[in-house]
Amino acid sequence: MTVDIAPAGSLRLREIGEAYERLVRRRSAYTLLLLAVCLISIAGGLVVAEEANSGSFRSGLSSFFDYPAEILSGTIGAGWGWFGLLAAYFPYLLETLNIALVSTLIAFVLGGLLSFVASRNLVKNKALVFMMRRIMDVTRAFPELVIALLMVLVFGPTALAAVIAVTFHTVGALAKQFSEINENADMKPVDGLKSVGATWLQQMRFGVLPQVLPNFLSYGLLRLEINVRASAILGFVGAGGLGAELKKVVDWNYGADISAIIVLLVAAIIAIDHVSAWARRSLIGKVGTF
Repeated sequence: MTVDIAPAGSLRLREIGEAYERLVRRRSAYTLLLLAVCLISIAGGLVVAEEANSGSFRSGLSSFFDYPAEILSGTIGAGWGWFGLLAAYFPYLLETLNIALVSTLIAFVLGGLLSFVASRNLVKNKALVFMMRRIMDVTRAFPELVIALLMVLVFGPTALAAVIAVTFHTVGALAKQFSEINENADMKPVDGLKSVGATWLQQMRFGVLPQVLPNFLSYGLLRLEINVRASAILGFVGAGGLGAELKKVVDWNYGADISAIIVLLVAAIIAIDHVSAWARRSLIGKVGTF
């Protein structure tokens, strides 16, 4: 006696297809609804801005490219002297890179140490993990710009204010990422070390760190790229570096100087991106044989 299961199988496939189509339609509806809300919000914001006498969006479109045109004309007018501006502002670029590098290195060490104590699978004391995670939340909650403003008031317009601001925020950001990496680590090496009497520090050093270090390095290099941009922005509040010089030339509307600083900053970020990508590949390959 044979049983024909083909109709039952076809019915099941049809039900799955219909459920999938309903899910697709529902997600499409949610997407359209979100887009509609965004468009209404933008339109409402433009109406409010015009009513507040802050200018008309439509009339502003005609002069949208006026400022970039002024910068371009100033750059062309500077002639060969524009390359001298690149050399003049290069030391300020080095200052910005130094701020980002020092901040990232300090935050990498502190964030890495904090992440081990904030990982639920590595620390059984829930109160300690909770406290460490709240510390991470506090350090991430304050933008670099706000911290830099406070540090400028305390230390004056120096690069130290930028280093403290970037480090403070980066510690929380890296610790958060590192702790999530730790919680995905394989616990079998840790259990093995624990069974032979290894201390908690030895378990972390030999059981967890070799697994997570490649990702730690990858995230650290990525954060370095972010901190270069953050260090440049902090110059606008007097925290030194290339951003401080950019604010000066923007205030005085020096087109050639503005373009020179922008070119230096963009070139540095592109270079760091390529160097970081190469370093991540090299370090991960090297550490992977640890």
